[in-house]
This record gives sequence, structure tokens and C-alpha cells, in this order.
Amino acid sequence: MKPIIKIDFVSDIACPWCAVGLGNLNQAMEELKDKVDFQVHFRPFELNPNMPKGGQDAIEHLMGKYGLTAEQVKVNQASIRAKALDAGFEFHPEGRKRVYNTFDSHRLLYWAAKEYDLKKQAALKAELFKTYFCLAVNLDDQKNLLDAVNRAGLDPEKAQAILDGDEFEGEVRAEEAVYTNAGISSVPSIILNDQYLLQGAQPPESFINAFEQLIQKT
Repeated sequence: MKPIIKIDFVSDIACPWCAVGLGNLNQAMEELKDKVDFQVHFRPFELNPNMPKGGQDAIEHLMGKYGLTAEQVKVNQASIRAKALDAGFEFHPEGRKRVYNTFDSHRLLYWAAKEYDLKKQAALKAELFKTYFCLAVNLDDQKNLLDAVNRAGLDPEKAQAILDGDEFEGEVRAEEAVYTNAGISSVPSIILNDQYLLQGAQPPESFINAFEQLIQKT
């Protein structure tokens, strides 16, 4: 029987480096799939929990957050697009237009894991990244979230009911608190077997090295 490596992938779908990190993680897991079984749990983290409906212009937001000029933001975005493409995500050439609150997306991801399985949660995570960074559409428009649900093979009617109510709000808030109380303040943060922390968009080789070390310990 192959050993199991549990992965808690703490991230936000509004984080481009989280998409890069996920793509690189997927490449690493594919490399070692014959040696180990992976259990990936996507955990919630909000970069902009206080963002109001309608969001904020993305360039304006990044300029204010990091003290950059508009030109510097565009240069950084071009660099991230190149790394995302290597990781399997073709970001929109003009970049995301606005920054949004992502709490509803986290509620849907929680639902996917609870009522389906981890594979469906992973499929939805990828589709939500594509919605925001590749299609660059409005996350406040429920239709765009439901399109992602549909592409991931989940029930859009149930998803609509979740979006219309407050289901899983408490559960998502509780999970967020677990990781912020543990000191996680930046994403992606990847926790292996509840013990080892990797931070940032690690290249596939770093993930492979960490996995091989864990395999040797089993």
C-alpha cells in the first residue's frame, strides 16, 4: 500500500501566486503519483475580507497595497502571467480588472468537499482560479461563480441555494481562524501531514523534494 501525504493548501482564489503554487503542486504530485497517494484539502484565506460589493480597480488596489506605480504593477503582472502559464494557467493578457471579496467562493469550496469529495473540491478550485484570472470576470456576479460550479461538475441549483443563504458561513469562518491563529498571514501556505509548512509559490522541484523526504520517513 502506498503511503498517504495529507496536504492543506491554504489560499485565496484572488491570489495569483496561489494559482501558480497550485499548478506547480499538481505537476509535483503527477510526478510521484505511483509512489504516494495525496489528499489535498483546500483551506480558506481571504486577502481582502473587508472588500465591499463592487470591488476595487485591481491596479489601483495593488498600487495602494504595495506602494507601486501603475507601470510597476503591470510589469509584475506580466511576470506572474509567465509563471502562471508554466504552471498550467493561461491568465488573461490584460490582467484581472478588479479585486473582489471571495467569501462566497470559499463557501462553495467548503460545500464541494463536504457534500462531494476532495477531487470535486480541487476541480472547483481550479475553475474559480480560471474564472478570476483567466476569464477575468466579475466575482460579484453569481452567474460567473455558478458557471465555475457547472464546469467542475457540481450541482448549480444547490450552489445557487448556498449563495442565496448563509450556509457554511460559520464553518468557513472557523477554518479561517484556525490558520490565522496559527500565524499564517500570507498565501499560499502549504502544510504537509499537519507538521511541515511550505510558503509561497514553490517550484515543482521543491514540492518533489519535500514529498520524497516524507516518503523516506514512512
